[in-house]
Amino acid sequence: MKLNSEQVKRTMMQMEAEVLPEDHPAIARLNSVFGDHTYFVDRSGLKVLEPADTRDIEGQTGEVVSLADWSDASLTSLRPHEPEPTGVIVVLEPSKH
Repeated sequence: MKLNSEQVKRTMMQMEAEVLPEDHPAIARLNSVFGDHTYFVDRSGLKVLEPADTRDIEGQTGEVVSLADWSDASLTSLRPHEPEPTGVIVVLEPSKH
């Protein structure tokens, strides 16, 4: 899912990751492979958020999904794999009430 700037800010407060900027050279390739998303990288690899249906959390949420793992110790090369839900839920927009 593509996040707006406020959603990115909220996500960054809830998970230790860096967002890949829209002008990053890898974004066009990532979009062609995985679709139009806001991409994050962390110590374990490449992540995106997918809409989450959570009944116990009010507001809009997203689940962190892993798309690729680092293939080297210097964190410079990614090895893609099938999307794997991580079970981590991020609150993107709290409930309005």
